[in-house]
Amino acid sequence: MRPRNPHEPHRAASTLELFFDLVFVVAVSIASVQLHHALTHGDVLHGVVTFAIVFFAIWWAWMNFTWFATSFDTDDWLYRVLTILQMGGVLILAAGIQPMFEHADFRVSIAGYVVMRLAMVTQWLRASRSAGAARRATLIYAGGIACVQVLWLLSLLLPAALSPAAIVVLIGLEIAVPVIAERTGHTPWHPHHITERYGLFTLIVLGESLLASANAIIEALHETDDLAPLIGIAALTLVTTAALWWIYFWPPHHHAIGGLRASIFYGYGHYFVFAAAAAFSAGIEVEIDTLTDASELHEPWAAFTYTVPVAVFVLGVWLLAIRRYADAVVNVVVPVGALLILIDPLLPLPIAMTAVILIVIVAVLVWRPPVEPPSPAH
Repeated sequence: MRPRNPHEPHRAASTLELFFDLVFVVAVSIASVQLHHALTHGDVLHGVVTFAIVFFAIWWAWMNFTWFATSFDTDDWLYRVLTILQMGGVLILAAGIQPMFEHADFRVSIAGYVVMRLAMVTQWLRASRSAGAARRATLIYAGGIACVQVLWLLSLLLPAALSPAAIVVLIGLEIAVPVIAERTGHTPWHPHHITERYGLFTLIVLGESLLASANAIIEALHETDDLAPLIGIAALTLVTTAALWWIYFWPPHHHAIGGLRASIFYGYGHYFVFAAAAAFSAGIEVEIDTLTDASELHEPWAAFTYTVPVAVFVLGVWLLAIRRYADAVVNVVVPVGALLILIDPLLPLPIAMTAVILIVIVAVLVWRPPVEPPSPAH
């Protein structure tokens, strides 16, 4: 398992990576559904916090596999088996999402998470045998991940009152492992491959919005005969989702991957982009529930469940990928547009206003193409 060439031409996502992503469709979908249920019942704080924790586990497992694969993907039988084992861990984690939301029961999800992470420990140990200059980094990855997994299992023995603090500490430790490892020995990541993988995951979470909208409308048809508002929401959801896709893929993402600091900023910052896209689908379902009097959230608060995720998505993409490659006009229109979307619920017709603002942002991006990128940040 020798390191891959970070300058390998025509490097693209493998069929195994695409297969791997399929299980995350399941996990993201279940997390979004549970967030929708929590918001609909007015349990906003608990729902948002639990969703943030669940989505961290989903995103972190996906991201760690992705960055490992860009450096050491050999696609032999053992690599494939260990990857499929991680997929099994994702499915176990997904099975534990509902108990996390309903009973604050983390046991099943932590078990699935540990399965995923221990499979990665095996991958890192295998890579360390032929990693060359990156050997020390691979061993730190393996040792660090293994130690944190032991702590996750031990956290199940803590009293319920201490669980929130333990989760915060353990998440901090998980985040620290790659930073420490990469400072001791750089692993060779491929900018085009990494950003393609991030783009593919973005498509997954945006697709959840379309699926959620369709499912919610199908259910709402049994509750009301007034189709006009439902058709309007469906159309505006499609416009909004398409605009988010357009905004995300406007800048040259591969230029954002440079030195350690820039790569960490890009990689970690995508948590907010991905989580916002997944939460947007729950917000659309809440809005449909509001129309059919099936939600305890009422306007304008219900509208915030989709305007906040949209605003976070747009602002996140601007900070991570657009800002450095845009002119002054784009760098004013995009963040100001995100802030206007954030306060949309205080205005009449918030869904329509959100779509209009996004259309304006897209029109500006078409008018003002990306500028020549500066040298990579370090």
